[in-house]
Amino acid sequence: MLETGTKAPDFTLPDQNGKQVSLGSYAGKKVVLYFYPKDNTPGCSKQAAAYSQLAEGFAAKGAAILAVSKDSVASHKRFEEAKNLSVTLLSDPELRAIKAWDVWHEKKMAGKAYMGVVRTTYLIDENGIIVFSNDKVKAAEDAAFMLEKL
Repeated sequence: MLETGTKAPDFTLPDQNGKQVSLGSYAGKKVVLYFYPKDNTPGCSKQAAAYSQLAEGFAAKGAAILAVSKDSVASHKRFEEAKNLSVTLLSDPELRAIKAWDVWHEKKMAGKAYMGVVRTTYLIDENGIIVFSNDKVKAAEDAAFMLEKL
């Protein structure tokens, strides 16, 4: 996980509609950037739905919401449509942003080790500086927690 006070690493990734989105294009605006493991899984669905439900609150505080996973653009589109999401879902199958943001780590499930995305949320200020980071995210509560942080 990147530390607070660090300059946010820029990236350009396709969203669920195939449009290229650059973090740098949000200069002058706050950004809530969260990384999640997989589309259409229970925790990830709760997290994305909560951000979608609170999207107007984030917009009122001048913050954009960007969500990144290694899933494909097509998977993101299906996720958006199935869950009626309003957040921007970014596809990073080559793990460029995921690794740059230090959220690709060894995980364990049922006694087996594997590499995967650690659910992590960052708050980036208008100057592109990370002002808050959390890798102990509770998926269903993350959106409300981050809205309070703003």
